[in-house]
Amino acid sequence: MARTLLMVGTRKGLFIGTSDEARTAWEWSGPHFPMEEVYSVLIDRRGDTPRLFAGASSSWLGPQVWRSDDLGASWQETPNGAIRFPEDATLPDGSPATLARVWQLAPGVEDGVVWAGTEPGAIFRSTDRGETFDLVRGLWDHPHRQEWNEGFGGQAFHTILPHPTDGDSVLAAISTGGVYRTSDGGDTWTASNTGVKAEFFPGERNYPEFGQCVHKVARDATEPDRLFLQNHGGVYRSDDGGASWQDIAPGLPSEFGFAMVTHPREANTAYTFPIADAGGRWPVDGKARVCRTTDGGASWEPLGEGALPDSFYAAVMRDAMCADDHEAAGLYFGGRNGAVWCSPDTGETWQEIHKDLPDVMFVRAASLD
Repeated sequence: MARTLLMVGTRKGLFIGTSDEARTAWEWSGPHFPMEEVYSVLIDRRGDTPRLFAGASSSWLGPQVWRSDDLGASWQETPNGAIRFPEDATLPDGSPATLARVWQLAPGVEDGVVWAGTEPGAIFRSTDRGETFDLVRGLWDHPHRQEWNEGFGGQAFHTILPHPTDGDSVLAAISTGGVYRTSDGGDTWTASNTGVKAEFFPGERNYPEFGQCVHKVARDATEPDRLFLQNHGGVYRSDDGGASWQDIAPGLPSEFGFAMVTHPREANTAYTFPIADAGGRWPVDGKARVCRTTDGGASWEPLGEGALPDSFYAAVMRDAMCADDHEAAGLYFGGRNGAVWCSPDTGETWQEIHKDLPDVMFVRAASLD
């Protein structure tokens, strides 16, 4: 029977859960990196052995990308930090760019390639499986960068989606700046926000070229040019690789939220966790529900009635929901109240598998042979 590995990044360390394919009984280790903020994790199964990554930020030593080749029993770091801005990288005010957090770690298509999204807003690329990273200058030097603002949680490239069959084609998203795409491996980037609303801009500027507060983007499992986007206000789908977007929020209890997840194998199937609004960052009426579409957003259904709590006044952040890739795919989410929930049957049944953790910021799960 296959094993299950679940990595939970929190504001005060990393916790690792293991289970079998049934995903009902769990064993936990941690906290790894106690008292460090863990805003990104990655389970990379491309090598002979799985490699785990954790983007952890220490208030004393700064950010670091840690890696483990023994499922978290031990961790290695790069001296002086795996990700650092070069000396000539400056912020719009002319001050030196200094890494604050690593918000995203994503595997590339090519062997050894790992992408990282950071705060301040930048993307880095590794070709040695995460041991060292180089700044993607084509995006850092983009003329729009001078006008990117910060979202409530900071300015961060939180989504990096390499095309599954074309390593030179990558979609990325920043809050607040919007969606950007490259087709030449990162040398040039184009803003791709047509149809996505920026409700906080006045009048005619509601649909600008860039400046949207995109919260998360996920790629369809079978149609790689189909994408699902959770915006600060609005939920969207693209059928042309992000060149244009259409509203699919009708049918949801709220168009505000952070998370967006797609099924690992089923087409047109996506999940989001609606939040009441920006002023009340908890589920609508305090009812924790995952909403699912199986028809590309034409309709939505709530999951968890009678199983998930009806008094849940915590947010589920953009990377605090995920799916594993078992034959019967599992869903997971973690709240800022420290609770972690699992459904081993794509939302039909639910179980709280951990509670009383620090704020959950990131969850990633995978099956292991």
